[in-house]
Parts: sequence; C-alpha cells; structure tokens
Amino acid sequence: MKRSACLIFNPVAGNSNPEQDLARIQELLEPFIDLDIRLTTVEIDADQLAREAVARGVEEIIASGGDGTLSAVAGAIVSTNIPLGIISRGTANAFANALEIPNTIDTACANILGGLTRVVDAAICNGEMPMVLLAGVGFEAETVELADRDMKNRWGMLAYILSGIKQLNNLERFEAEIETEDKIITVTAVAVTVANAAPPTSILAQGPAGIIFDDGLLDVTLVAPQTKAGAIAASYHLLQTALSGNPTDSDDIGYLRAKKVKITADPAQKVVIDGEIVGMTPLSIECIPGGLTIFVPRVEEEPLVEKLTGLADIEVTMKPLS
Repeated sequence: MKRSACLIFNPVAGNSNPEQDLARIQELLEPFIDLDIRLTTVEIDADQLAREAVARGVEEIIASGGDGTLSAVAGAIVSTNIPLGIISRGTANAFANALEIPNTIDTACANILGGLTRVVDAAICNGEMPMVLLAGVGFEAETVELADRDMKNRWGMLAYILSGIKQLNNLERFEAEIETEDKIITVTAVAVTVANAAPPTSILAQGPAGIIFDDGLLDVTLVAPQTKAGAIAASYHLLQTALSGNPTDSDDIGYLRAKKVKITADPAQKVVIDGEIVGMTPLSIECIPGGLTIFVPRVEEEPLVEKLTGLADIEVTMKPLS
C-alpha cells in the first residue's frame, strides 16, 4: 500500500525553474507516495496550507521551498506528530543544514522515501509564534533585513555576508536583559541569538558550538564587543568556533543554555525569527522538547577499526568462521 502525503510547494523559492523542480519531485516520489500537491500563492501562504493539511488528517507533510516556507510548515505542525519531509530549494538552505537533511532535490526525496524519522525540539515565541531554527535580536535582525530578495537571488548566501559587513557601519550597542528560569543577566550587547537549531553559517549563534537540537534546551549566544573592530573580531572568532566545533573563549562573547528565555532591550531592538523580521523586543521563547518529527537520512555505521601492529610480543591467531 502506497504512503500518502501533502506536498506544499513554493513556486517562487530560490532561482531555479519551479516547473522542472516540481516535475522532478513528482517523478521521484509519486511511484511510492500519493501526493496531494498544494502551491503557495500571494494570498495563501505555507502556514495556512499546512494547517489545512493538519485539519484534513494527512499522514505526512512534505515542504519544498526556501527557509521561510520550510519553517512556516514546520511551525504549523509542531506537536502534531505528523512526519515532515524537507526539500530545500532556497538561497541559504539553513533549515536543512541545521537539521542535517540532504539539500538537493534528489537526495532529499531519497531521504523521504527512506522513511526514517527523528524527533527534534521546537520552540514557541511570545506564547504564539513557533520557532524551529533561531531568533536574533539586534545585529542579526538588522543583517537579515538588509539582505533583500533581489540581493539574495543575485548573491545567494553571500547576500547575508555583504549585508552584515554593511551593517557594521551602523553598529549600535544596547542594554540587554536576559532572563532564564534560574538567572537574570544584564549586558551591553550588539546581538543576542537564541537557537533551537542552527547551521554553522549562522555564526552569531555559535557561542556554545555544536548546537544540540534534541536536548530540550535553547542555546543563547551574547555578542558584546565595545567597538566596530571588536565586532569584526568577534564575528571572525565565532566563525572559527563554528568550523572547529569548540565553544568560544572570547571575552566579548558569552553563552548559556536554558529552557526558557526572555529578552528585553533598551532601546528596543528588531527581532528576526527563522529568517523573518517579526517585530521588536521584548521577546520570550520557550523550548518545546520533541515538538517536531522529521524524515532523516539513514546513517551508515562506521566499520570497526583495529590497530594491532607495533605492539611488542603480540600474537594474533584468526579463528575459523563457524
């Protein structure tokens, strides 16, 4: 018996040919899955389509588009236990990279057909807005806002880097208060990032390094340099942190893990959630442990490696196979 799934497809994501992309997805999936295909439009967004699919009682949901589409669908099915398949076709593909999902159409479809799922965390912001990846306050939000659609279509991931460099010219510090379930922290910062999951390219989230997306905790990174030069140095240090997998040891950067986080700022700061500007501080975020079920790749077990050579007086006798 074939599986069934609702495919939510954003035809304006990325800069590839959407008709060819959809045809390829159908070619790969339809022999094995009955697809109910729904396209996003200016009037009907991915969030609405996903909620309607949940109301219809679908078995699975597959989302294909950029990070905004994928996050919107994921947010709509948090705590429903409906498995989510991810086919990234955007500029940054941060969603797939953060959750270790293949990010080409062919590999993503193979991943979905494999049928292996994993339960990961999600989060809720200000009591109503779901979050799968991360929220940024200050520099992160300003950088995302500057990287407009035309810029992203032309430069891809470089758009975020270029907008980040441009934003350094307007760098502003603010007084931040970060309240968790067991402490209150006050600091003069340029950015506060709260991550549930984050790819290495989201460098402002990389204070603790190796963001864990199924531990029931949020990862908070505080970036607090005193000068523009310090901000550049801190950004470079966080990039090194992401590449090395080691937590930061810079005096300008702090990090912590918490179940709940509330951020207030003076002056109030813009807030970005999963790549979309959503408003201003204050911002409250609470982790939802195990809130999302996603299709993941099957991981081949590493072969057993032995080293017996070089040991003095060693003798090895092979036993016959029984």
